Amino acid sequence: MNLVIALGGNALLKRGQPPDPALQRANIAAAAAGLAPVIRRHDVVLTHGNGPQVGLLALQAMADPARPAFPLDVLGAESEGMIGYVLEQELINQLPGRQFATLLTQVVVDSRDPAFASPAKPIGPVYPEAEAKALAAEKGWTVAPDGAHWRRVVASPAPLRILALPAIKRMAEAQVTVICAGGGGIPVAMDADGRLCGVEAVIDKDAASALLAIELGADALVMLTDVAAVMTDFGTPQVRALKRATPRGLAQHAFATGSMGPKVASAVAMAKAGKRAAIGSITELEAILAGNAGTWIVPDSASDEPDLSWW
Repeated sequence: MNLVIALGGNALLKRGQPPDPALQRANIAAAAAGLAPVIRRHDVVLTHGNGPQVGLLALQAMADPARPAFPLDVLGAESEGMIGYVLEQELINQLPGRQFATLLTQVVVDSRDPAFASPAKPIGPVYPEAEAKALAAEKGWTVAPDGAHWRRVVASPAPLRILALPAIKRMAEAQVTVICAGGGGIPVAMDADGRLCGVEAVIDKDAASALLAIELGADALVMLTDVAAVMTDFGTPQVRALKRATPRGLAQHAFATGSMGPKVASAVAMAKAGKRAAIGSITELEAILAGNAGTWIVPDSASDEPDLSWW
């Protein structure tokens, strides 16, 4: 089967963990170990988040006020190469002899997207509320709650077109496991003369992964994160985990804009395209694929239980 598997940035650097390179590598090595048996059995294209990492790079870029800071599109490319390199290396260690390739991926967005007026994509570390608001005042950031903490938020326009799609298809057909669209890809737009230019934004990784999965004709999109499943009534005594859901059923619930909301929206996009998607913990990939963990989102017309016999 053909799978697009998306690794969450918060799964690679867990919430509250210090930005230590050795710690991130250990997390990525653990993720690679979990991915290896799936890559042996299926044709897989990998994507990954970069929210914590691109935010940290932005902080480093601001550290010297005498030097102009790189814009977010350049930092997105930097984080895509950095994470892709470590992930590719750890996968080679797990699966010697198999071919992997990390591809810096430009993704076209609309420079007039309303998202530019309403920043919502969390990046960087978490802060207590008072510290986050002080940093916002000092640095001109927009900040918003992220669970029990606060984070910087930036514009996250919708991905419209993946420029490298033909190259990704060719490599996948040649049995190369491609790591692409990292951090949602590098946001670019067309200027009035039809020339590409970078955009100050961070594309949502799950939205880009859904677009990629649909364009590749993947059988399923699997979004791995730091939570076990999609929860309804989160933060209340009525909270419950969903094993299976449909777009119609999910429309009855609200999900946080900066965290589970984009994952649910991306899963719904897959289901409406006649495919299926799963959301669950990065530590439970095999159990998710077996239908024993996580949440599967299937088309409204699907039978009561998704067919997982392909696993």
